[in-house]
Amino acid sequence: MVSERDSTAEDPAVVGASDGQASRQATLPAAPARPAKAATGPADRSKGRGRLTGGLVIAVPSVTSFVVGGYEIGGPSLWRDEAYAKDAITRPVSQIFTLLGHQDAVHGAYYLLMHVIAAGVGSSATALRFPSLCAMVVATAFTAAIGRRTAALVQQANSADQSRLDVPALTGLLSGLVFATAPYMTYYAQMARSYAIVTMFATIATYLLLRAYPDGRWRWWAAYGGAVALTGLFNLFGLLILVAHGVTLLLTDARGQAGATGRRAGRVPVRWLAVCAAAVIVLGPLLSVALREKGQIAWVTRPDVKTIERLVENFAGSKELVVPFALLALAGLVAACLADSWRPLNPAAVALPWLAVPPVLLIAGSYVKPVYVERYVEFCLPGLAVLVGAGLAGIVRLASAAPVRRMGLARMPVAITALVVLGLAAMLVGPQGAIRQTAARPDNLRLASAIVAANEQPGDVVFYLPVDMHVLGTGYPAPFERLRDIALAKSPIASGTLTGTEITSPALLKSRFTDVRRVWVVTGAGNYKFPVPGNPVDKEKMALIAGAGMHIIHRWTAGEVMLTLYGT
Repeated sequence: MVSERDSTAEDPAVVGASDGQASRQATLPAAPARPAKAATGPADRSKGRGRLTGGLVIAVPSVTSFVVGGYEIGGPSLWRDEAYAKDAITRPVSQIFTLLGHQDAVHGAYYLLMHVIAAGVGSSATALRFPSLCAMVVATAFTAAIGRRTAALVQQANSADQSRLDVPALTGLLSGLVFATAPYMTYYAQMARSYAIVTMFATIATYLLLRAYPDGRWRWWAAYGGAVALTGLFNLFGLLILVAHGVTLLLTDARGQAGATGRRAGRVPVRWLAVCAAAVIVLGPLLSVALREKGQIAWVTRPDVKTIERLVENFAGSKELVVPFALLALAGLVAACLADSWRPLNPAAVALPWLAVPPVLLIAGSYVKPVYVERYVEFCLPGLAVLVGAGLAGIVRLASAAPVRRMGLARMPVAITALVVLGLAAMLVGPQGAIRQTAARPDNLRLASAIVAANEQPGDVVFYLPVDMHVLGTGYPAPFERLRDIALAKSPIASGTLTGTEITSPALLKSRFTDVRRVWVVTGAGNYKFPVPGNPVDKEKMALIAGAGMHIIHRWTAGEVMLTLYGT
């Protein structure tokens, strides 16, 4: 999955350890040859330790993310976006393509992938979310690999670095663990949508950039272009990773490193420009379709200060974690500016643009045309993990500096690392527990279904206000299917849509409203208020209820879902 090439003998930290041992042995008298132990000399043991360390750098965070993200994965109720996915992927392939011809074409790759998976493992909440968990595990592995490789490239370029620590391994391990324990990682690992997959491909693309930029060969650039294209295929806003990578290339310089080849346009490799253009061209048809479907995000509003505050808090995990993570990220920047010589590829030069550029661009653009939704930039979270991991590694390096050792504080690095890690772990327990609860999702469709099942009676009618609220009954559909939807013109499958279509004639709806004694009105809004009817048919629904002399028997809320039962 992750190449071990940069975690073995070519790792500067491993090479340095081997060379140091060889030089010390050169000063000792020659010992009689012992053929039986020749295969386990210092160099071989160093290589073995390097391979073991490299494997643990990837494995420990990956296992952690699987455990943290997988715990109670089926517990939270499906919410409306997951219900859309469940409804779409359980249709035959031909009907999925019919749906994509009418709407949601931008999610087509995810629907088709999940259709294949659901055919094998089913459509329970756990089964639907498991692919997202697997994607986050892969993303964690590559986040650790990115932290390790950026630190190794810095160490390779900075020959004056004589640290006794294996800085690349430490940076990679801490970066991976920060991401693996992030509440937002858990949130999207437990969501049956494409965002975890986008995050996975964004981390793979970033890692491949770190291979292609110093190396310069086409095979790495081609792989990088493929990863970028897949990132955009599962969410077009994922293409903003290209802008972040462009900023990284402008900030750094790989020309001084062995193997860096190829022509450049200023500081940017021409081959990078070529693969970027190719990825955008390949996704051109999807971009065209997205422009036609822009009405699907007409609900998005212009961002404000609270929007930015929510983004910062959610990326950190909670309001209390904002300051600690900000300080650790700042430590990562300081390490890049002072200790690591900013010019080579380094953790901060990769992580900071990745973290900041896509959200800034999307928020700024939303003041012209609102398009910013927080989950569209979730793929930037690994950037924060790498930056914080570099900050933690920088603190350990500072604590292990020669002056500290001369003061007799050799164990200071271990103590400081343990203290910081334990402190962060303690602060993450609460947010991790909260993020996996149904209350952290907008809707509780499981509760809504249970309410209907417990209170419905034969002959009950249902009105969805407006029609797209039909999705609120598709997560757990059995009770809703027993209600008479007299406003329905064509079912979702017959109409090739997610919600179906309703009749457009108020007179026809009135003619169908016969022998009705009870009506369920299903709505859902972020302001928790009953919506104002916005079209003639919705107005006729409420007029028929009032005209029949019905009153509210009971009103329930399940997250943002509102169920109102009217009767005579």
